[in-house]
This record gives sequence, structure tokens and C-alpha cells, in this order.
Amino acid sequence: MFSFFEWMMAMRYLRARRQEGFISVIAWFSLLGIALGVATLIIVMAVMNGFRQELLTRILGINGHLSVYGQTNQIRNFDPIVDRISKVGGVVAVTPLIEGQVMVTARGVAQGAVVRGIRAEDLKKRKIITDNIKGGSLEAFRGQGNIIIGQRMAQKMGVGVGDKITLISPKGNTTAFGTVPRMRAYTVAATFQIGMYEYDSSFIFMPLPAAQVYFKHPNAVSNLEVFVNDPDDAVAIGRDVSSALKGRARIHDWQRVNASFFNAIQVERNVMFLILTLIILVAAFNIISSLIMLVKDKGKDIAILRTMGATRGTIMRVFFIAGASVGTIGTMAGFGLGMAFTNNIEGIRQWIQGLTGTDLFAAEIYFLSKLPAVVNPAEVIAVVLMGLGLSFLATLYPAWRAARIDPAEALRYE
Repeated sequence: MFSFFEWMMAMRYLRARRQEGFISVIAWFSLLGIALGVATLIIVMAVMNGFRQELLTRILGINGHLSVYGQTNQIRNFDPIVDRISKVGGVVAVTPLIEGQVMVTARGVAQGAVVRGIRAEDLKKRKIITDNIKGGSLEAFRGQGNIIIGQRMAQKMGVGVGDKITLISPKGNTTAFGTVPRMRAYTVAATFQIGMYEYDSSFIFMPLPAAQVYFKHPNAVSNLEVFVNDPDDAVAIGRDVSSALKGRARIHDWQRVNASFFNAIQVERNVMFLILTLIILVAAFNIISSLIMLVKDKGKDIAILRTMGATRGTIMRVFFIAGASVGTIGTMAGFGLGMAFTNNIEGIRQWIQGLTGTDLFAAEIYFLSKLPAVVNPAEVIAVVLMGLGLSFLATLYPAWRAARIDPAEALRYE
């Protein structure tokens, strides 16, 4: 498609002489701009994908895909209901729960927390908990006085395995002197750290019989958590569960419960993509300006080439190769830089934190304790194609302008 002569001339024009140094500087800035734009876009998209996937994995790992609530605040005689839901197609597991909010106190420190009463055998099936036990053992998760808390909560309150913490329920006991908050001390049997700040700092797991006593739900639970084969099918399976229960239950799927959260992430992702695309667009405009200046400077050379028999197509291809080379090299450099940065992003973050002494990814703000990055091959290909496409489009007008130069007019004014 392109002859050796055209490639030779294009490469010659890219190696500017001393008097053409300014044009060369603009070309280098164009290359650098495209490289940084492509790299930044790949990195940001990977981080946003990783952020969404990590949150989704942790949220759905510790919460069910469906939550089934009764017509009141309690579900009595729940074992037959569990069996009925388990027979619905697509349902993997059904877990009876008691959930309530409490105030936790220990060593003079107090904070709010969420207590989840769950059977020991059901808790052991949750890999996200069993694989992230930091202290103690799940074997001690039994009886009326043992609980499991998040590692960050334990650190904040200065307690460890074997220490006691006090739970205070806002729904107190009614006495002749008014309502008295319900208080009870529990022993920390184990601690967990799943990597999501909200859960590690505010979740407490309690054996279901103990939770039934503490929250006064004798032989009852507050809701049932349902896990399904494919989280994306949760809505359809929820309708089947509702039919199996003959509509005598309220069913919430994970998409509806977390809709605002994940919609906000998606909007932020789209806006970041749009903003960072402008970096590549600006670099493409730099290619246009550098090539126009190059065409203006090489007007006499173009006229001589035309008089020697070079066609307009030849001239156009020479300058197209010159501009496209800048875009292609910049895009490939950006691709390499972006992939290298993405694959080592957590190590780079730790190095910068150690160098500056600052926390670049505070878990209290970003929910996660590590900076995630998940590369989507389709998105990377789209970014690379966009960088190449904008670069090629940027070369068309300067190349067309070079081909339109009239040799007689160009030589007359020299």
C-alpha cells in the first residue's frame, strides 16, 4: 500500500533538522500526549472495573442475592419456608438470619454496629468469612456468650480474641421506671477481615440461638437470605420465590438494594472515560498543528517532488505516514505504560505511600483496603483503536493540504 520511497520520505521529515526543531518538539509533545492519554484511560478504566468487582464480590459474599421478609418483623416457623424456597430452581442456599442494630462498648470506646444472628453451619459455608479469619477460630462460634467481630472494630476498641465487649440494644426492657436498654457482655471468639471497611468495622456475627434470646425473637428470625446460581438472575428467581410463598412475603433483590450505589459508580466511570478521552483528542490536535507547520515548511520540497513526477497521492501518503507514525507509536507506548502500571498498581501505591508518608487510598473513604484493578480486554482494545483512529483522522487534513500544493505557486514565492 505504501512504497519504500514514501516511508523513507516520511521518516526523513520526522527527523527534523536544526532549523525545524520547533516542529519536532510539537511532534514529540503530540506523541507524549497520546501515550499519557491512552495509558491514563486504561489505568482509570481498570481501577473502576476493579472497584466495582471488588465491592460486588464482598457485598454479595456477605449478603444474600435475595432477602425474604415476612409480613411482620418476624418470620415464625421458618424451617418449612426454608425448605420451600430451597426447591425453587436456581436457589443454592437459604440462610435464616436475625439482624439488628446495637451500640458496642469496650475499654471506654463506643460505636454503632450491626449484629447478625446466624447458624454456625451456615456461617462456615461463607467462604468470604472462613477464608479471612485473622484471629481465633470458628469452632468457638457456639453457645450463648461468643461472637465474631471485624478486625478493624477490634483494633478500634482495643480488644482481641478472648476479651469481652458489651452490646446495648436500643429496644430495651420495659420496667416500672421506664424502658431500660438491654445490655449483655459477649466474648470475642474470632475476628475477620474481608477487606471492605464497612463490614470490617461494624459487623458482628452471633450464634442464631443467642441472637434469638438477645433480640427477643423466640423460635423466629427477622429475614431469610437466599443465594442463587447467577446473581444476574436474582430478579427472575425472586419472582419464582414469591410464587412459591404465594405472595405472603416481601422480597428484595441485591440490585434494588444497592442500585443507587452501583449506578453512581457507573456514572462516575462514564464521566471519567469522557474526560480522559479529551486528553487524546487534544494530542490529536497537536498532530494536526505540527503537520500543518511541517507542510508549510516543506512547501518547496513538495513542489520539487511534484516536478520530479510524484503524484498528489504520493505526497498525501508521505504526510499521512508521518502523522500516523506519531499516533501509532504514542498509542502503543501508552498501551504498554498503562498495562505495566495496572499490573503493579498496588505495589506502586505502597511505594508512593512509603515515600510520601501519606495514605493514598484510605479505607474509611473508599471502602476497600487495597487498590483494585481489573483489565477488561474489550475496553483496552477499544481505547487502543480510539487512539489510533483519532491519530489517523488528525493526519488527513494536513496530508490533503500537502497534496493540494501547486508546484508552480510554491516555487514562484521561494
